[in-house]
Amino acid sequence: MTQTAQTAQTDDHRSRKGLRQEIKDAVSVRAAVLVIGVLALQLAFITSYIGAFHQPKPHRIAVAVTSPDTQIADEALYRLDRLPGQPLAPRTVGDEASARRQITERKIVGALVIDPRSTTDRLLVAGGAGGALVQALTEIVATVQKSQGRTARVVDVVPGAAGDARGLSAFYLVVGWCVGGYLCAAILAISAGARPANAHRAVIRLGVLLLYSAVAGLLGAMIASPVLDALPGSVWAFWGLGTLVVFAVGALTLALQGLAGIVGIGLAILLVVVLGNPSAGGAYPYPLLPPFWQAIGPALPPGAGTYAARSIAYFRGNGAGGPMLVLAAWAVVGAAVTLACAKLRRGRVTVA
Repeated sequence: MTQTAQTAQTDDHRSRKGLRQEIKDAVSVRAAVLVIGVLALQLAFITSYIGAFHQPKPHRIAVAVTSPDTQIADEALYRLDRLPGQPLAPRTVGDEASARRQITERKIVGALVIDPRSTTDRLLVAGGAGGALVQALTEIVATVQKSQGRTARVVDVVPGAAGDARGLSAFYLVVGWCVGGYLCAAILAISAGARPANAHRAVIRLGVLLLYSAVAGLLGAMIASPVLDALPGSVWAFWGLGTLVVFAVGALTLALQGLAGIVGIGLAILLVVVLGNPSAGGAYPYPLLPPFWQAIGPALPPGAGTYAARSIAYFRGNGAGGPMLVLAAWAVVGAAVTLACAKLRRGRVTVA
């Protein structure tokens, strides 16, 4: 090998070594692990949303059946309860007034009122519960009625607002509040460290989060109701709900940051965005979601918030109590874990 060739080979080796060193300097091991975590989060996002939405299928939609002729009502109940795949969970009620009351109390989604003197019945629905759910129920009942040589006229007893297309405004309002909650907590972490240095700092962060939550809750309620006229209902009730949603999500994020550091932000996104949003009953209410998403939705902040928001907007607050308790539990546990992590960290520093 000539001296020129040896020199070129040496220069090439140094160049490759320099490139490897540059890569190591530019992307640390910690950064590489975080990038892999982001990839996993991205794939989980795709899987969760497509898994929840790609094939909506009604299952056990709560409906009532009533008729002046109890035998006809019982026969209709028998047919509806034995449909393939169990799309409905029917029950009989005494009269139409009882059916309407149970719809407004969110105990059922709709009711079939059978007229024994005619071939045309009435299907009572609640548009405020979500357009996709009403559509699914209407199609199922129409198919059954057609097989019996009957028809059903749809009567919306709890109609959605004119500015609330397919009942999605409540869902997007809650999504906005959730985004604000975890972003506020993330900014506090980025600006002053993922874990608070002591309990006093943790209290300050929670205080800032509470103030932010109150402001965000009020402004979100104002935009959704009087400004855009998308949702009816009490602005005060929406304000309270919004404050609770934002604080619950923010406290959850602070708690996860206290437990896992900066990775906690990703874990919060996993719970709230990746798992929580598609299971919230927004685009497709719970009875149309696959079993996994249907099971976890009510227990996560987006699902609890969306159900409560629709209850406030269209059902005079009926059914909002349980979801509000879920949000309160997230808020209390998140705040408690945040404080506990700060105290433990302070204790370790003192001992060291």
